[in-house]
Amino acid sequence: MNRVTTLLLPLAALGAALTAQAETSIPHLRAQGTATQLVVEGRPFLVRGGEIGNSTATNPEYLQQYWPKFAALKLNTILAPVYWHLIEPQEGRFEFSTVDQLLAQARANKTRLVLLWFGSWKNSMSCYAPDWVKLDTKRFPRATDNNGVPQEILTPFSDENRETDARAFRALCRHLRETDAAQSTVIMIQVENEIGMLPTARDHSPLAERAYAAAVPEQLMAYFDTHRDELVPEVMAAWRAAGGKRNGTWVEVFGTSPAAEEIFMAWHFARYTDAVAMAGKTEHPLPMFVNAALNRPGHMPGQYPSAGPLPHLMDVWRAAGTGIDFLSPDIYYQAFGSWARRYVRPGNPLFVPEAMRTQDAAVNGLYAIGGLEALGFSPFGIESIEGAAEKYLAASYGLLQQLEPLVLAARGKGTMAGLLSEGVEQRAPQQVRLGDYVLEATFERGTPPPLPDGFIVPTGSAPAVPPPAGGLVIAIAPDEFFIAGSSLVVTFAPQAPNRRAGILNAEEGRFVEGRWENILWLSGDQTHQGRHIRLEPGRFSIQRVKLYSY
Repeated sequence: MNRVTTLLLPLAALGAALTAQAETSIPHLRAQGTATQLVVEGRPFLVRGGEIGNSTATNPEYLQQYWPKFAALKLNTILAPVYWHLIEPQEGRFEFSTVDQLLAQARANKTRLVLLWFGSWKNSMSCYAPDWVKLDTKRFPRATDNNGVPQEILTPFSDENRETDARAFRALCRHLRETDAAQSTVIMIQVENEIGMLPTARDHSPLAERAYAAAVPEQLMAYFDTHRDELVPEVMAAWRAAGGKRNGTWVEVFGTSPAAEEIFMAWHFARYTDAVAMAGKTEHPLPMFVNAALNRPGHMPGQYPSAGPLPHLMDVWRAAGTGIDFLSPDIYYQAFGSWARRYVRPGNPLFVPEAMRTQDAAVNGLYAIGGLEALGFSPFGIESIEGAAEKYLAASYGLLQQLEPLVLAARGKGTMAGLLSEGVEQRAPQQVRLGDYVLEATFERGTPPPLPDGFIVPTGSAPAVPPPAGGLVIAIAPDEFFIAGSSLVVTFAPQAPNRRAGILNAEEGRFVEGRWENILWLSGDQTHQGRHIRLEPGRFSIQRVKLYSY
């Protein structure tokens, strides 16, 4: 019997724990139409998050200074690491003072937490393993490259590595159950961080070589059989190129390419991580996810952190077990929307735990939540955000705070959309079909739109970096919409043929304690004489528009 099973409660016990979850206030995931809701204390919850830097939570006194900034940013959730080497400085002796102080600070500031388990791996490496793990390489073996050189990476093929990590994670979750179950300060946990193999596509340690020569597990092949028509093309291509066999060794089923080796590693990383997650869930069944450092386009496995929960490996990870609730992207590349959409799959809600803290974070979050029904959004290094990026993110999160009831009510109903340019090269308007109308959105890049009598030219020189452009739209009736964001121009056309749309009325406003308050009625130049709705650059706002057709 695999030694890790000694850490896990029987399946019946896990089932009982999950049943208890539904009957208590433990945060959990719940389907709503085609979407998934995160439920906290019995109510849907939308994460307006920010992830703190890797070392900021090691000293609670150091972290304390940033809570006023978090409040000014309108954050309702902080993503914060828990460090294996700090909570288990000696084997079997657990010390949770840093966790407890983090919980106390979050509660004092009425903020939720998503904890990040920095266990076996953080950005591929095992830098947060305790000293007693790092120093005993015989008991806790490392991955090696194809020349036999050991890496700063605990091999996922070691039962001892997995069991020791799972024991520590289970102790953490037990402590959370004992100290936080009533408060639900912690609403989710990320298991490990940006798992990946470097500098080769796969591990070549003796344990890995034995696993590579063994048969592909039936669990993986059964998943492929069941989901054959839905598999991501990269996995399907590797399988077919090797002949599409149902049984055999890893080489016989997937071949010898770097892509095939990455599939092998992904399976074993996923099984290891799933076992760690399951160990924690037997104590406290919070939603748990794994994040990915995205692969750089055009690079081969081993040239990027390979075999993590990447878009082209999602099926391998999803086949590995049920301890992991969903897979998430850390998006530091351009084309935010394209990367984010690859993680929107049935049974895998989008959550963005890390993103660039640039000006565009303000609109990327609106798009992820409005267009892809994300559970939430979180720029990285949030305590370091400053300047225009800080101003815009606070304004954007302020809109989400106002719109949250409408956003949560619209999820899974097809009445909400995100508005975001796919890049500076995009020229054609983005089309959205909502209610009785087709909406076309264009994105201002610092150049004002033409009016019949000229241009509205802002005073002063154009900014070096254009303000962020994007937002979201919610249909509250077939002919009535809320549009929120910045640097947007939206026009309307009836879906019925041979008709035109007119703006019956438009207003800028805000929600105060859930009640809509008018700021300005808009017409004339502000609507291009009734031709469009415009959310001006450099300012985040909400407009309500009612249409008619003729």
